[in-house]
Amino acid sequence: MRVVTRFAPSPTGYLHIGGARTALFNWLFARANGGTFLMRIEDTDIARSTQAATDAIYDGMRWLGLDWDGDAVSQMANRARHAQVAEELLEAGHAYKCFATKADIEAWRETPAGKHGAFQSPWRDVAAADYPDAPYAVRLKAPREGVLEIQDEVQGKVSWKNNSFDDMILLRSDGNPTYMLAVVVDDHDMGVTHIIRGDDHLINAGRQTLIYRAMNWAIPVFAHIPLIFGEDGKKLSKRHGATGAQEYREMGYLAEAMRNYLARLGWSHGDDELFTTKQAIEWFDLGGINKAPARFDFKKLDNVCKHHIETCDDAVLMDGIKSFVQASDDYNLDATDLEKIQSVLPVVRERSKKLSDLIDKSRFILAQRPLKFDACDDKALNSVCDGILIRLTPRIAAVTSWTKELLEAEFRDFAQAEGLGLGKIAQPMKVVLSGTTKSPSTFDMMVALGRDETLARMEDVAANV
Repeated sequence: MRVVTRFAPSPTGYLHIGGARTALFNWLFARANGGTFLMRIEDTDIARSTQAATDAIYDGMRWLGLDWDGDAVSQMANRARHAQVAEELLEAGHAYKCFATKADIEAWRETPAGKHGAFQSPWRDVAAADYPDAPYAVRLKAPREGVLEIQDEVQGKVSWKNNSFDDMILLRSDGNPTYMLAVVVDDHDMGVTHIIRGDDHLINAGRQTLIYRAMNWAIPVFAHIPLIFGEDGKKLSKRHGATGAQEYREMGYLAEAMRNYLARLGWSHGDDELFTTKQAIEWFDLGGINKAPARFDFKKLDNVCKHHIETCDDAVLMDGIKSFVQASDDYNLDATDLEKIQSVLPVVRERSKKLSDLIDKSRFILAQRPLKFDACDDKALNSVCDGILIRLTPRIAAVTSWTKELLEAEFRDFAQAEGLGLGKIAQPMKVVLSGTTKSPSTFDMMVALGRDETLARMEDVAANV
């Protein structure tokens, strides 16, 4: 059996981080098995679905690098097919026309049976000859006896009493299909073999299985994954911080790192915490998914992102920077700026937890003379503004080979001659060269800036002593 998975979000808002994790699991499983990963936009909620939300979902998926096969499908475009299946179920006696009004249903809900049981429509067994000329919904005729059982790849064996299911609506009185019918028809027609989604949909697996059986269709493999909780053990929401995938892009997280971190939220491969996307594809299987809810931890995400920033290819990192800059309102960098940043990647990668850290550390290479000093860092210049810089500058200008090793050796000799520790000179020199203490090491910056620019910046400050 060729594996076919799908991600089917509702376009009523941004791509939630939980939805992004669901999409990732489906994508990984398909790619791991040489299968197909499909995208379907479930836009049957006409009142709430928007094109802007659809575009945001696509954008979030593309940022995460989760490419889908073929064109994305709109569920609304298949309304005629959904209605056709509802008619087939009517003809086969697996569904019936229900003329109950909203008032009828609300009145039933107030009865003892209505407060404790599944809806019992009075139209379930009425002969067609007795139907009134009035609007109606099409309901599935759910079995009343026995037990429905499914084998879930994550949750194990799950069962429900059949009499616990409502005769759910398949087609509304306005002719529009319900989510429950549309999902089953689309998954069947798209050849979906594995349905991987949040465990808040577990009850829907039971309801949808009733439709599969009524149509005599093959039932897909179900795998209901745990939800993502905040650190307080409650369902992830705005109170825990960012919940939209795009927000993480705007905060400066690398897409490769997000894939790594999201994969570990509810899935594991031994004790491996840090891995590439290629490794995740090689390792991913449904057996590695845990039942317990996963907890989102920003500190762990920062550490994962730090690892990937330090280890990924320059091209991957630069793509991430470009994407981040486009999404952020805080940075206005042109092509020349990006080239300069790329030239100093070896010295700004270390200990950068996010792309914003990396760009901030690159300020020294982007800055124009005369430098503007951060107010809090201006004080750091005091220790070099008492004549030390004036005596140091000519010695640095006399260095014969502009290498990190020789520059550091010259600094050490000078510090010893001045009776100072190296840090007493090297640390304020960071501000001299960059305008801030939040920068790479003094000697890395000197090499990156080159002799002329380094000496010019030193002379700018020395001239004001």
